Amino acid sequence: MNYGLLLGIHLFAAIFFVGTVFFEVLILENVRKHVPSDAMRTVERGIGVVARKVMPWVILTLFGAGFGLAYTHRAALVNPFASNFSIMLSLKILLALSVLGHFFTAMYLIHSGKMRTNTSKRIHISVFVHVVLIVLLAKAMLYWG
Repeated sequence: MNYGLLLGIHLFAAIFFVGTVFFEVLILENVRKHVPSDAMRTVERGIGVVARKVMPWVILTLFGAGFGLAYTHRAALVNPFASNFSIMLSLKILLALSVLGHFFTAMYLIHSGKMRTNTSKRIHISVFVHVVLIVLLAKAMLYWG
C-alpha cells in the first residue's frame, strides 16, 4: 500500500483514539463534579456501549496501518540503537504495544465482570500518559530523526 495513504489512515485513527482518551481523562472526569452520580453512570454506560463497538475497529485500523508503516522502516528497526530515529521509533512501538496490552486487559476485565472504577481510572491514566509520550515521540522523530 502507498506510504502516504498508510500514514493518513494511521494519523486519522490516532486522532480518533488519542482524542477519545483525552476526552475521557480530561473532560469526562471533570464533568463528574457537576453532574449527579446517577446521571453520570448513565452517561458512562452509554459512552461505554458506543466505545466497545467503535474502538476495536479504530485500534485495528491504527495498528494495521502502524504495522504497515513499521514494515517500511524495517531497516531502522533491525538495529534499534543505530540512530535517533531508530531509538524513537522502537520506543514508540513499545509504548503502542503497551497501549494494546492495556486495551486487551480492559476488555477482559469488562467482559469477565471484574472491572472496577479504580482499575478503570488507572488504566485510563496510564493509556493517557502512553499516548502523550507516543505523540511527543512522533513529533520528535520528525525533528531529531
